[in-house]
Parts: sequence; C-alpha cells; structure tokens
Amino acid sequence: MATKKSKTPAIDIGIDAGDREKIVKGLSVLLADSYTLYLMTHNFHWNVTGPQFNALHQMFMTQYTEQWTALDLIAERIRALGHPAPGTYKEFVKLATIAEVEGVPKANDMIRHLVSAQEATARTARKLFPVADAANDQPTADLLTQRLEVHEKTAWMLRSLLEE
Repeated sequence: MATKKSKTPAIDIGIDAGDREKIVKGLSVLLADSYTLYLMTHNFHWNVTGPQFNALHQMFMTQYTEQWTALDLIAERIRALGHPAPGTYKEFVKLATIAEVEGVPKANDMIRHLVSAQEATARTARKLFPVADAANDQPTADLLTQRLEVHEKTAWMLRSLLEE
C-alpha cells in the first residue's frame, strides 16, 4: 500500500526545526505579553479620568494602535517559522509574563502599570534575542530589535509623566 505524500513542501529556510521551535516558543511569549499590553492599554484608554484625561486618552490610543499592528507582525513571524500562533485568551494568560490589572486604577497608577508592562515586554523580547542570533535568524532578530526600541521608548515616555 502506497503512503500518501504531503503536497506541502518542508520548510527549508536555513534554520533547523529544533531552532525554529525554540524561537517560536519565545515569540509566543512575546505575542502573549504584547496582547496583554495591548488590552491593558486599550482598557486604560477607555477608562482614564482626571485632569490628564485628554492627553492620556490620546497617548493610550496611539500606543494601543501601534501595539495592535505589532501583534500581526509577531504572529506572522511564528507562522513563517512553520508553527501555529497562539490566539486565545486562555493561551495568552498561560504564556504571558504580565498580570492583568483588575478594576480601574487612577490615572497615575495606569501609567505605572503601563511602564511595568512595557518593560516586561522589552525583557521578553531581549531574552529571545540570543536564541534568534544563535540560529542565524535575522528576520526575528530584526523584529525583536524593532519591538525593543518601541517598548523602551514608550516606557521612558510614560515614566516621564510621573516625574515631579
């Protein structure tokens, strides 16, 4: 009896399957952190109040819009490496290093939570960088570099709002 051959060609991009799997595990955590950060920022956009309302409402919208676009880039990189991207709340909660914020914090506490979440997402990206580098995976390294730049800059800008 003949075996049925797959019509889908094997992935042959110069990164072996084991390395691709390690990279995907890290990218999945980055996707989960990024989604959690996106949702937190959007929630704060909807619920911010106080004297800084207009500035924060607009700033949070800019941030969650940028974050939304990044989600697609991360998920598509996972797919390009030959794996399914996580895409459920259950998976994101399991993978994320960022805890959800309960209730509606005051504006300055929202900023503190976002600084922490931006920095956590940067740490997640930075932790994966040596894995991508060792596998000679320049597209993932480039994506990580871009994400690090955004998260570090955003954390700095948010932290500046808390200075007295």
